[in-house]
Amino acid sequence: MQSTSGGGGQVSEKKKLTDSIIFKAGISILAGVIIYLLPVPQVLEHDPRAWRLLAIFVGTIVALIANPAPMGTIAIIAITLTVVSQTLSMGVALSGFSNAVIWLIVCAFFISRGFIKTGLGERIAYMFMAKLGKKTLGLAYSLIFADMVMAPTMPSNTARAGGVIFPIVRSLANAFNSKTEDGTQRKVGSYLSKTLFQADNVLCAMFMTAMAANPLAVEIAGSLGVEITWVSWAIAALVPGLVCLLIIPVALYKIYPPGIKETPQAAEIAKKRLDEIGPVTKQEKLMIFVFFLILLLWIFGPDLFGIGATATAFIGLSTMLITNVLTFEDVKSEKGAWDTLVWFAALVMMATQLNTLGVIAWFSDTVAQAVYGVNWVAAFILIAVAYFYSHYFFASATAHVSAMYGGLLAVAIAVGTPPMLAALVLAYFSSLYMGLTHYATGSAPVIYGPGYVTMGEWWGFGFLFSVINIVVWLVVGGLWWRLLGLW
Repeated sequence: MQSTSGGGGQVSEKKKLTDSIIFKAGISILAGVIIYLLPVPQVLEHDPRAWRLLAIFVGTIVALIANPAPMGTIAIIAITLTVVSQTLSMGVALSGFSNAVIWLIVCAFFISRGFIKTGLGERIAYMFMAKLGKKTLGLAYSLIFADMVMAPTMPSNTARAGGVIFPIVRSLANAFNSKTEDGTQRKVGSYLSKTLFQADNVLCAMFMTAMAANPLAVEIAGSLGVEITWVSWAIAALVPGLVCLLIIPVALYKIYPPGIKETPQAAEIAKKRLDEIGPVTKQEKLMIFVFFLILLLWIFGPDLFGIGATATAFIGLSTMLITNVLTFEDVKSEKGAWDTLVWFAALVMMATQLNTLGVIAWFSDTVAQAVYGVNWVAAFILIAVAYFYSHYFFASATAHVSAMYGGLLAVAIAVGTPPMLAALVLAYFSSLYMGLTHYATGSAPVIYGPGYVTMGEWWGFGFLFSVINIVVWLVVGGLWWRLLGLW
């Protein structure tokens, strides 16, 4: 009888899962159909492909949010629909796979794998901890500095914060008997978890290659005539980013204080772990060489050698393969990179074609007319803040950027906002808004999951730091961007 009941339970669970998938898929299809059946604006009537593509795009975005299937599956279906509906030719539908920015982020995934495989990422974290970890506040800054070192060449915040840094946080929490099981998580676990998460989102905003959706924003901005380089992104983000990184640990220390303030044991743990790891290996030295080679070429390569950001990433990857830091088996097994390639190619292709077919121009003109006469500063702040808080409805920065970045950037430019300023601020907000909820980005459920921070605290601090981030980036950042001549 027990066996029968268990089997029935499994069947019931499978049926619920199937019903859920069908429901989510149905919602996605319905969204596309509704768009398709709406009256076509007169300005787009000359080319019926524009409205069909918008319907497919909206259905795709809803599917990314509803998640009835993996992102790669959804992307392939979307590409197929654009062809079989005779909206795009096969060559155009596959054009995203030849996009240089996409291959930049794919190569960055492979480079980040080198940090993990060689153990260099772990060593960096423990080195900072050994130097700064005698107090809890210093311990928090040591984690941030370690994250900062890896951020420029590690585009997965889930891998970086969730896979490299957070396991160290959990080890430290256990070492100080800060556990969720007995209610002692506030000793150090809660403070370090929340500090890491909020700071990592700022780091995602500071470097174009620190988060997978950043290059997508760059590519969409490029399709609207705004060219953002790796260096221009980093320079503009430097001052507001550093200010936020200085504020976050101190602010949390005051309003969400850890129970333990002195942590000399943490520095000893770090030193012991470094002794166990041993001296820097040959592979780690090669990884350090690749890291600095990539950074130098990203900064100086375009002007001195005519080498772009993507070519630099390929140089780094090739060097790692030649020196055996990575094998081609490592490259083949990096599923995140290949998954990103597929969905990134589909989204970039559709966003580009929506602009080519006039849909983005129609949308921006429509919204611009609604705010006609409003000062561009006020209009842009309204646009940016609305974009920021709309992330409460998204569980993926990529889906959010795909759905709203291009349209709102076009609107911001149409109301008179300097194009580069608008493109950068909306791009930075595309990382900063990931701090809002426990589902806002891939690293969020990893760090939230163990329960060091309650959901109420997570959302409360998420909103608090959203206000801090917006004020710092618009005020401090605005003054910095004025000096840089962006407005």
